[in-house]
Amino acid sequence: MKRVLQVFREFSTSGSLGGLLLLGSVIVALIVANSPLGASFTHLLTLNIGFHGAGLKLDYSILSWINDGLMAVFFLMVGLEIKRELIEGELSTVKKAALPILAALGGVLAPALIYFGLNRETSTAVGWGIPMATDIAFALAIITLLGKRIPASLKVFLAALAIADDLCAILVIAVFYSTEFHLIYLAYAGGLLALLIVFNRLGVKHLAFYLIPGLVMWYFVHHSGIHATIAGVLTALTLPTTPDDTESPLEKLEHALLKPVNFIIMPLFALANTNIRFEPGMVDALTTSMGLGILCGLLLGKPLGISMFCWVAVKAGLGTLPTGARWDHLIGVGILGGIGFTMSIFIALLSFPAQEDISSEAKFAVLTASVLSGLVGYVVLRTVSKNQVFVDADV
Repeated sequence: MKRVLQVFREFSTSGSLGGLLLLGSVIVALIVANSPLGASFTHLLTLNIGFHGAGLKLDYSILSWINDGLMAVFFLMVGLEIKRELIEGELSTVKKAALPILAALGGVLAPALIYFGLNRETSTAVGWGIPMATDIAFALAIITLLGKRIPASLKVFLAALAIADDLCAILVIAVFYSTEFHLIYLAYAGGLLALLIVFNRLGVKHLAFYLIPGLVMWYFVHHSGIHATIAGVLTALTLPTTPDDTESPLEKLEHALLKPVNFIIMPLFALANTNIRFEPGMVDALTTSMGLGILCGLLLGKPLGISMFCWVAVKAGLGTLPTGARWDHLIGVGILGGIGFTMSIFIALLSFPAQEDISSEAKFAVLTASVLSGLVGYVVLRTVSKNQVFVDADV
């Protein structure tokens, strides 16, 4: 149990500080994009780095290396968090997992349905996955600012919800946002995945036996038509771990990745992908079917889906409210769930890969909805917890 709490403390602290750094990166990116340096920065992101020859193609733009390469490490981290929670954390038993998983499911379905309902039979209907995701770094950063005004169990619940939410988003990306499949590369990737599973079964613990084949698997997945970041998740799920306090290879790698992911990779992603130049019609785009779908999905769909599914789960006896939490706390957490940033922008890029104007409008809508969700969620949680102090020894 001590190991679980230590991991959560490190995860929460690193995630909250990373969220603040992420916010700073967004502000810097927006300032640069709308300054005389904007064109030069955009040109920099399009420069190719790597090599092409000897049957290998590893020559991609800086932006592609960030979105396909560094983000694979981000997804590796997400995969490690998911597996740890499934083995020894808040998703390790049916009783523990029921409420955050069902909350995440509601927080995925409601925004997707709202977006699709507003964009049905339009060219932007493909973006239905954009408002599905919750950005765990930003959400934890904001809820941490509330300190002891809210029960610590609520922070654990939000983390578990966001992790389950990420799992849903990963499955959606793999199934619905992949391009034409190339079976030969899929077969190679499948062979390497099988090898990693064999290493796990044989009790191999050295990380090199997982990371080196995982890196090669990334190459094959990248060329298979499935988005390359999925290789990070698959690699993570094969790493061995234990349900006790013994530090496993999974936890060792997770500790090693916490700061690089939160302090380097996610800020770089934000710098590269919130490079949005404000155009005269961009605010008007928020009132289009796509803009409204994203805004309503994140601002309304997230809290509605999360709250309703939690209510049904509790009434049906499938789960219980986090210790010390009330329903108004759950509504506040649901609103924070509307902070979609990282994964939502990522899905926006996959939805409109060759339509830069539309993807910029989608990213602007995500940014707007995320900022509003963060502000409203903070105000709601601070208001409902006014004059209250919670002391939790566990976290």
